[in-house]
Amino acid sequence: MSYDFSTHDCRKDTNAEKYTLREELFGTEDVLPVWVADMDIDTPDFVIDAVKKRLEHSIVGYEEVPTEAFQAQIEWMKSEHGVKFELEDMLYSHSVVASMSLAIDAFSDVGDKVIVQAPVYPPFFYSVKENDRELLRNPLKQNEDGIYVFDIEDLKSKIDEKTKLLLLCSPHNPVGRVWKREELEEILEICLEHNIVVFSDEIHSDLVYAPNKHIPFASLSKEARDITVTAIGVGKTFNMAGFAMSSVAIPNKQLREKFLKSYTRVHFAQGSVLSHVAFEVAYRDGKEWLDDLKLHLMSNFKMLNTLCQKYDDKIKVIPIEATYLAWLDCKGMNLSSSKLRKFFTQDAKLGLTVGLSFGKEGSGFMRLNFAVSTTKMLEVIKRLDRALSLKYPK
Repeated sequence: MSYDFSTHDCRKDTNAEKYTLREELFGTEDVLPVWVADMDIDTPDFVIDAVKKRLEHSIVGYEEVPTEAFQAQIEWMKSEHGVKFELEDMLYSHSVVASMSLAIDAFSDVGDKVIVQAPVYPPFFYSVKENDRELLRNPLKQNEDGIYVFDIEDLKSKIDEKTKLLLLCSPHNPVGRVWKREELEEILEICLEHNIVVFSDEIHSDLVYAPNKHIPFASLSKEARDITVTAIGVGKTFNMAGFAMSSVAIPNKQLREKFLKSYTRVHFAQGSVLSHVAFEVAYRDGKEWLDDLKLHLMSNFKMLNTLCQKYDDKIKVIPIEATYLAWLDCKGMNLSSSKLRKFFTQDAKLGLTVGLSFGKEGSGFMRLNFAVSTTKMLEVIKRLDRALSLKYPK
């Protein structure tokens, strides 16, 4: 069957974060929110149906994550990404950000250095700082084609004996890169040389567009497997963030035992009964839905790119390989960060994420979430086109 993403259920009267926080974040409710990374696309019907079925049982109490749920994820990771995890490798987590904070606590001490490669998802910064570790900034750089790449020489020059952990965003949010094997192998070589653990945030790994292919860091080699903590889940892939269930895969027993000391102290427990059901059925039955979704997302991206090409001396879309988050280069507009935000909020009536949220390297950029229904995407394009045409009449 084929799935229809032309419309979506209205979220205004729910407690959806992207709508509820409009006044607080943008100073008005009169904006179409395209910021936080969940979709204005209906969660798959087979997930909702499975949850409804579970609710036919009248007791919703404590449950362990069923073996079947993790097994469905293990099989998915093997078939989709060529990496094999074992059941004993897997731990429940309610979010990647929580897992990241635990990894920082487990694999470094107060005052140690943690590598962060900006521009990057904001919790990469505050998770380090709030754990009283030192940020070791290794910014990405843009090559002559404007494509973001690792700055390997900069990384080599900054590492010292206090550097304990690298936070890898793969695929990358917000720049949309899918790291190639040879790029990841350069990072691996450095981390092996300096005994650095890699926390690999792979939450966007299923949202990769052909011909690109996600390479799990743990799949590079046995040595990579032994130093990698992989964070994965269904939240982004199937628009299930509200189920608050992801997982951490740690094949190395010694690393897993270290992680468990922090994990047990926090008492993560085992999550929600309904999350277990949703998690399993998404991985078991979601392949066809995801394939259709990615075609839809790329169609939305192309709409946005076509619009920006009309004003390419002012605004450009960085080429995307993964995620549903467009990284807009607005430096040609010659606006300060506050004025750029004002343009999108007041002129275009769109609520985007300001590039500076991702570090100083995001200055002059904005992030736009294009994981929306066709109806909403057409409205996004209409508003942005109108605002740009008024500001820059041809």
